[in-house]
Amino acid sequence: MGANDTQPKDRPANQRGVARLAAAQALYQLELTRAPVNDVIAEFELFRLKQEIEGANWRDIDFAWFKELVSGVVENQREIDPKVNEALAAEWPLKRVDATLRAILRSGVYELLKRKDVPARVAISEYVEVAKAFFDDDEPRIVNGVLDRIGRDLRSGELAGRQRPVVE
Repeated sequence: MGANDTQPKDRPANQRGVARLAAAQALYQLELTRAPVNDVIAEFELFRLKQEIEGANWRDIDFAWFKELVSGVVENQREIDPKVNEALAAEWPLKRVDATLRAILRSGVYELLKRKDVPARVAISEYVEVAKAFFDDDEPRIVNGVLDRIGRDLRSGELAGRQRPVVE
């Protein structure tokens, strides 16, 4: 083990990927605290972003993307939540899902719904990676299945030909 092995490693960041991870954290905080969205965005900008995240020093973040994700989910939650709820198994409605997982799913659906410039497969893959940052169990698979199901409804042409995953 080298002298630097105990230190967090700097790594080039996918700026939007970092924004997605931070957005999930901000959405989680919003749900728990019920703070105004602009206050949480400002807190993240001033105190939390560009620091160590998940054991790595992330140098760059696409702050505009972060802000759009958080604001967009809040503004469109009445449209997003029914889509997530419908894609989940009947015995696991959205209200029973872990708050972190809800934040990840909502942000992913926002991108599928409102950001047609982001390929559906890219959005799904990115949110599976965000889920892996928080969970070791079945949650990344759930994120993949739910977002794939919703993506097929919203962007059927992009995801045609792939077998639909089963979400349990």
